[in-house]
Amino acid sequence: MLRRLLNKARRWLAGKPFPGSEQYWIERYESGRCSGAGSYNELAAFKAEIINDLVAEHGILTVMEFGCGDGHQLALASYPSYTGFDVSPHAVGLCEERFRGDDSKRFRLMDAYAGETAELALSLDVVYHLVEDSVFESYMHRLFDSAERFVVVYSSNTEMREEGQAAHVRHRIFTDWVERNRPDWRLAAHIPNRYPPDEFGERGSIADFYVYERSRV
Repeated sequence: MLRRLLNKARRWLAGKPFPGSEQYWIERYESGRCSGAGSYNELAAFKAEIINDLVAEHGILTVMEFGCGDGHQLALASYPSYTGFDVSPHAVGLCEERFRGDDSKRFRLMDAYAGETAELALSLDVVYHLVEDSVFESYMHRLFDSAERFVVVYSSNTEMREEGQAAHVRHRIFTDWVERNRPDWRLAAHIPNRYPPDEFGERGSIADFYVYERSRV
């Protein structure tokens, strides 16, 4: 019965006009869908390996993520202290339940962000889902404003539009935005995806890692 209801909800969402980036993800999680393929299997393991190594190498103690999703990716993380934000109340609730009893992790709604900072700010598989220019601008400023030492963005970095591209996807050359708007940050590393789609098909991703470090004065 529950499975039939979830399938019905998914079909209903698929036939609706695009409601905007924030509302799309709110409705997606409420319908029982997950964060997406990028948070599972090989891609999830790849992402965890890169970020966990960065945290360990630089002795990072505090991590903040904007777009924590359903918490599946976070389950592979090794962070001393973590705060995750999301636009979806349902996603935040899933994370609170999943990590109940883990005092190193906290979760809040995105609109509850009040200027907190962390040594590392994360954006994983989010930037290319920010369809509206105003939403993208606000998100990017918040991401960099919240970071003390490092910003890690895992995203596509192109303006291509694929045939049949989903309404909740908009690829951007976000590195140009960083150069124009955040000259106090430098691109310290670009790590190509271990599973590019030209080799791994639908199992792959065009998202790469972009590691920014605050420039020393």
